[in-house]
Amino acid sequence: MKCDKHTMLLYAVTDRAWVGEQTLYQQVESALKGGATCVQLREKHLDDADFLQEAIEIHALCQQYGVPLFINDNVDVAVKCHAEGIHVGQSDMAAAKVRERVGEDMMIGVSAHTVQEALDAVAHGADCLGVGAAFATHTKEDVNVLPRQTLIDICNAVDVPVVAIGGIHKDNILQLRGTGVDGVALVSAIFGAKDIEAECRELKALSKQIVE
Repeated sequence: MKCDKHTMLLYAVTDRAWVGEQTLYQQVESALKGGATCVQLREKHLDDADFLQEAIEIHALCQQYGVPLFINDNVDVAVKCHAEGIHVGQSDMAAAKVRERVGEDMMIGVSAHTVQEALDAVAHGADCLGVGAAFATHTKEDVNVLPRQTLIDICNAVDVPVVAIGGIHKDNILQLRGTGVDGVALVSAIFGAKDIEAECRELKALSKQIVE
């Protein structure tokens, strides 16, 4: 399955840290109502059985909105819940191995931080790339902010959709204009918002400005 760059416009990445007044399911639904074009389900601490059950429910929800679901890291869960995609980092299973496991129909997203990592990922079967950190981020403490020129160089080097991730919010998102990215992947800017649906509407409008 080839990745449509339009589905990368507003890529919502879940984080259980923001669950409180709403359940994760309700948060994702709010994001979808607000116009999220892609959802990545990221669970670092659930066991596989609970992760799979959640993934099945979230996938059904995403299907109602016609939005693809990516599973973070867990290939088994991605296959069993029939997700549209799987996303892996540089320290996870290599894209070529993931492709062997998931077949040709599932999209593979790979995190990349250098032009070489991006080229290698695409050569091994990546359908899209997550590139960052675009800005300083509190979600992950062990990442370095990527120089703007590196982001531009990666976008110029590959022919698959590129989504910027890391520390992006509505006050800095327009700084990504002119880099060549096809969209933004957001964690706290979406799921840490008081009104997720309204926030997504605003973020989507801004994201459209950076990809024009």
